Amino acid sequence: MLKLNVMNNFRLKERGFTLIEVVVVISVIGILLAIVGSQLLKSLPDMRLKSAARELYSTMQTARMNAIKDNTTWGIFFDTTHNRYLLCSDSGADGLWSTTADNKIVATVNFPSQSGVGYGHGNITGNNSVSGYPFPTDGVSYNNNVVTFNSKGLSGAGYVYLDNQNKSTSYAVGTQASGVIRLLMWQGTKWQ
Repeated sequence: MLKLNVMNNFRLKERGFTLIEVVVVISVIGILLAIVGSQLLKSLPDMRLKSAARELYSTMQTARMNAIKDNTTWGIFFDTTHNRYLLCSDSGADGLWSTTADNKIVATVNFPSQSGVGYGHGNITGNNSVSGYPFPTDGVSYNNNVVTFNSKGLSGAGYVYLDNQNKSTSYAVGTQASGVIRLLMWQGTKWQ
């Protein structure tokens, strides 16, 4: 009997973790989380910018497809003052897409101030816009800040430039006169 009690006591002491082992494991996990978290925070502005550029590209595709489907003209007004754009299915009684009070607005997309995304070309200098001309001061090269798609899917040529608070990355989303929609990213020396 005595032997059995000694063995049971020995087995009880082998179970579980020591306080030192728990502290070491928690410390390692904390260090790994700090490294991953800091990398995520660094890449967050670029992820938000990429997401905003893709959403604009998708909105342009939607306008083009709906114009063809409805056999009408659809437009997008880029409101640089309020850091947003509006997808419209009708220009209203005045026939002007840029006066949105009477437009039939299908969707409004805001660039939230906390995201750091907005109209602009970041730290790109010179005549490095997609067209090779100087960048538009408000980040939109379309006349009156409006792109329209007609019933054949055709549009005017132009680009919208988006950047983020870091000013290190820029995207250009735009159209060719044929209605082809392009999404380009600045790669340090050229648009791709």
